[in-house]
Amino acid sequence: MLARGATRRCARCGAGGLFHKWFRMVPDCPRCGLHFEREEGYWSGAIAINTIIIGGIFAIVFIATMALTVPDIPWVGLLMAVIPIMSIGPLIVYPFSKTLWLAVDLAFLEPLGIRLDGG
Repeated sequence: MLARGATRRCARCGAGGLFHKWFRMVPDCPRCGLHFEREEGYWSGAIAINTIIIGGIFAIVFIATMALTVPDIPWVGLLMAVIPIMSIGPLIVYPFSKTLWLAVDLAFLEPLGIRLDGG
C-alpha cells in the first residue's frame, strides 16, 4: 500500500492517473472509485508527511555536509544547497505526500473493518 502511495498511485487498487496536473488531484479513483477527500482538513496529514520528508532531506544534507567538512564548513555553499531544498522541495513532493497520506489512512482504517466508499 505504501509503495503504491509513494508512486502517486491509488493506495487501494494501484491505478494511476490520479492527478489532472501536478497540483490538481481527481476527486475519485478512476478504477475503484475511492473518494479521496472525505472531510474538510483531510489533507493535513499530507502536509505533515511533506514536512517530514523535506525536513529529513534537509537534516541529511546539513549533517552530512557538516560532518564531512569540519572544521572548515562551507556555510555559503551549504546554504545554497539547503535553501532550494526547503523552498522548492515541498512543491516537488506535494503529489507524493497526498498519495502517501491516502496509503497511511487506508492502512489504518481498512484492517479495522472501516470500509471506505467505492469498491
